[in-house]
Amino acid sequence: MENRPQWGTRAGFILAAAGSAIGLGNIWRFPATAYENGGGAFFLPYLFALLTAGIPILIMEFAIGHKYKGSSPLSFARLNRKAEWLGWWQVAISFVISVYYSVIIAWAMSYFIFSFKLSWGQDSEGFLFGEYLKLAEVPGQTGSIVPSVLFPLIIVWIITLGVLLKGIKKGIEAANKVFLPTLIVLFLIIVIRALTLDGAIEGLNAFFKPDWSAIADGKVWVAAYGQIFFSLSVGFAIMVTYSSYLPKKSDLTNNAFITGFGNSAFELLAGIGVFSALGFMAARQGVSIDEVVTGGVGLAFVVFPQIITEFPAFNQFFGVLFFGSLTLAGLTSLISIIETFVAGIQDKFNVSRTKSVLIGGGAASVISLLFSTQGGLYFLDVVDYFINNFGVALAGLVEIVLVAWVFRELNNLQQHANSVSDIMLGAWWKICLSIVTPIVLGYMMFDNVRKNISENYEGYATSFVGPFGWGVAALALVLGVAFSLKGWKKESLSSKEENGYGK
Repeated sequence: MENRPQWGTRAGFILAAAGSAIGLGNIWRFPATAYENGGGAFFLPYLFALLTAGIPILIMEFAIGHKYKGSSPLSFARLNRKAEWLGWWQVAISFVISVYYSVIIAWAMSYFIFSFKLSWGQDSEGFLFGEYLKLAEVPGQTGSIVPSVLFPLIIVWIITLGVLLKGIKKGIEAANKVFLPTLIVLFLIIVIRALTLDGAIEGLNAFFKPDWSAIADGKVWVAAYGQIFFSLSVGFAIMVTYSSYLPKKSDLTNNAFITGFGNSAFELLAGIGVFSALGFMAARQGVSIDEVVTGGVGLAFVVFPQIITEFPAFNQFFGVLFFGSLTLAGLTSLISIIETFVAGIQDKFNVSRTKSVLIGGGAASVISLLFSTQGGLYFLDVVDYFINNFGVALAGLVEIVLVAWVFRELNNLQQHANSVSDIMLGAWWKICLSIVTPIVLGYMMFDNVRKNISENYEGYATSFVGPFGWGVAALALVLGVAFSLKGWKKESLSSKEENGYGK
C-alpha cells in the first residue's frame, strides 16, 4: 500500500465529512423545500429517503474509498478498470461546482462586511442586483468584472488553497476543527435569538404544520430524495476521496450514520432559525407567511438583510453572525469539492500535492472570474441548475447502477464495510441500493429531462441555456471520458492486483 496521508483522528474525519455535507444548501434550500412539500409531513419522506438512499450511498462511497485507497478515479479504476471514467466524470462535476460556489462565498463574505453598517439600506433587492452585483440587463451578457465581487473572491481562493496546501491532517482536518464548531455556535445564537422574535411561533407553525395529503403526492417523495441527495455530498467524488484517507481500522457504517444524521440535524436547525425569522418578517409587514417564503439566493441576500434591518436590537451583530455562518458553511464545502480534483490530479499524473493544488485550484480560480462579472448571477443560476440535475444526480444514478448491477460489487463492499464496522450491513442495504434508490433517482432524471425539454429553465433563451446549461453538463461527462483514456503508471494499478484491486 502506498504511503497515503491519513486523518489524524476519527473526529477529524467526521468533522470534515460533515463540513462537506453542511453547506449553503442546508441553510437556504432545505427550509423552503420542506415548507413547499407538506411542512411537518415532509419529514416522513425525508427520513425515509435518508435511511434508504442517503446513508446507504454514504456507506457505499466510504467503502469504495477506504477499500481502494485512492482518489475517485483511482478507486473506481481499482474497483473495475472499466469504471475509471465515472470517477473522472465526478471530478469534472466537482470542478464545475467549485468555480461558481466560490463566488457565492465571496458574496457572503461581502455581506459579512456590509453587516457592520447595514449597507444594503431599506431596499435590499435593489442593493443586491443594482449596487452590488451591477447585474447585466440580458442573461448571457458578460459585462465587466465587478470589483466588489472580485476582491472577496480572491480572498476565498487564498484561504481555500492555503488550507489545501497544508495537506489532509494539518490543512483540511485542522480547518474543519475550527470552522464547523464555530459555524454551529454562530447558528445556534441566531436560532435562539430568532425564536424570541415576535411572530416566530407563527413561522414555526407554518414550517412544522403537517399537510398529510402531501404524502400521497409522488413529487413530495422525489423532493425528499433530491434534498437528501444534494445535501449529503454524494455522487461527485467527495466522500470517496475523503474516506480514502481513513486508517485501516475505521468504523465506516457508524461514520456514515453520524455524518448523515449530523447533516440532517443542522438542516432542521436551519429550518427553525429561518422560519422563526420569516415569521417575524411576516408579522412586521402584516402579510401571510406565504408571501415572504423563498429559497436560494433570494432568501440569503434579499430576505435576510430585510429581516436583519427590522431586528429590534443588535442588527449589525446578527448580520455579522448570519453572513459569517454562510461564509464558514461555504468554505468547508468548497475545500472538500476542490480536494476531489487535487487528489485525482495527484494520483493520475504522479505530481506533488503542491503542484496539484496550484494546477487544479489555479485553473478553477481563473475560470471563476466569469462569475464575478455583471452577468455572473445568470451564468451561476444556469450552470448550478444543470450541473446538479444532469451532473450530480445523473452521475450518482450511474454510479449506483454500475456498482450494483453491472459490476455486481455490493457483496464485496458489504464484506469490506462489515469487516471494519460495528453495525453490520444486511439485506436492507443491498435492497436500497439495487432497487429503491435507482427507481427513485431514475424517475427524478426522467422527470427532469422531460421538463427541461418541454420548456427552458426559468424561461431563458435557448442560445443561453444550450451552451451554459446542457453544454456544461455534457462537457463534464466528455472530460471524464477523455481523462480516463490516459493510462496509469504501471504500479498505480498492477501493484494492487494481489490485494484484489483492478479487475
